[in-house]
Amino acid sequence: MASAAAQRLIARTILSLPSPILRLMAGGGVVYKGGRTLDPRLQFLAAQARKGPAVESQTPEDARRAEATGIVALTGDPEPGVRWEPISVPGGEGDVPARLYRPEAQDPAAPLMVWAHMGGGVIGGLETSHCVCTLLARITCAPVLSVDYRLAPEHRFPAGLDDVLAAYRWARDQAAGYGATGVAIGGDSMGGNFAAIVCQELKRAGEPQPALQLLVYPCTDAASEAPSMTTYADAFPLTSGMMAWFMGHYLSPGENPAGVRLSPLRETDLTGLAPAVIATAGFDPLVDQGEAYARALNAAGVTVRYRCYDSLSHAFAAFTGAIPQADVACREIAGLVRGLYEERAA
Repeated sequence: MASAAAQRLIARTILSLPSPILRLMAGGGVVYKGGRTLDPRLQFLAAQARKGPAVESQTPEDARRAEATGIVALTGDPEPGVRWEPISVPGGEGDVPARLYRPEAQDPAAPLMVWAHMGGGVIGGLETSHCVCTLLARITCAPVLSVDYRLAPEHRFPAGLDDVLAAYRWARDQAAGYGATGVAIGGDSMGGNFAAIVCQELKRAGEPQPALQLLVYPCTDAASEAPSMTTYADAFPLTSGMMAWFMGHYLSPGENPAGVRLSPLRETDLTGLAPAVIATAGFDPLVDQGEAYARALNAAGVTVRYRCYDSLSHAFAAFTGAIPQADVACREIAGLVRGLYEERAA
């Protein structure tokens, strides 16, 4: 098997080919759906993915190995000027691993962000979000705490959520010790689901809100029947079949996916929640529900910065080394977070 460096070099070399060639290698033509045109590099990756086994045909262990291999090939390089260290933090039922990122140019007025990675609650880990966490730390000038929460089916709902909530409360108490003022919460995909629910859980418990919530292509309605669930049902890398596979492992039999601890969009009172940066991908079954949550928060009087990256797909934060527009998007998202941090400190 090729080394990690070789895998990255091969992927970047192929994906640097001109767009017409990549589209030809992907079967030809332009992928246009729902008024959006897919980035040709993602079109090529989608064509390659269709040659392999579908995630829903695999065991969770096999899917985790495949995800780890894909991350190695497509992720970006860690940002300069950021150091990281392994630590452990309290979870829902004992300590869980975590990774703390600190930028050299840290702003003492900025909060520590607790981050939850993508993976449907079933796959993923600290490496999944490693590079984007370094990017967030450097551009926001603030520390980031990435949490390696428990995964299903070994630990079904709400284990992962409970781990992130417990880690957030720990970070709230420890932030000053890491040179931060307050604490924020963020995540992508299922991690974005956790981040949104943490804010709602804190409100229900009468606890202060985070300084900010960052939701990147979040799942906000596990029972959604929005049009994008059909329009982009066969998108890459997240399909409707994969979503059903994730939920089948994540939820216990009889669990209601429409409950607010699974579907934060279904909460009827969103007033008083933390300011939000919400980013969605155009070619994503979740795009409608992410946009709907941004609209709902805005209607409830919450400060929201929303962006949809029409040509990108779900999981683009893990593709920054191979998809230039994914890198641009992540830097813009981090800039929006930094902007809200500065408004908060003003």
